[in-house]
Amino acid sequence: MSLPAVSVLIPTLNGERDLARLVLAVLDTLRQVMEREAIRRMEAGSLTVAQEERLGLALMRAEARLAEIAAAFGLAPDDLVLDLGLGGCMAGDHDHRGVSDP
Repeated sequence: MSLPAVSVLIPTLNGERDLARLVLAVLDTLRQVMEREAIRRMEAGSLTVAQEERLGLALMRAEARLAEIAAAFGLAPDDLVLDLGLGGCMAGDHDHRGVSDP
């Protein structure tokens, strides 16, 4: 008994770019969550001035590096917006469609 042949069409031209878009969108979403947590902790006064400075610098570097990598794949910041359904997107600093700040 043999199985029927299955043909799967995989677009190769944009496959690498689409994968980069997905990975970068997830990383940017994590960066945004970390940034919001950092702001919450700063407002609560649970960080020292040195910790605030290190955290701010690390988050700025992460954002810049993600933008560099996105540009290398021909992606704009709006390309990294994740549509989370339920009427909202995780857009962070790039675009506030449907997102309310904490």
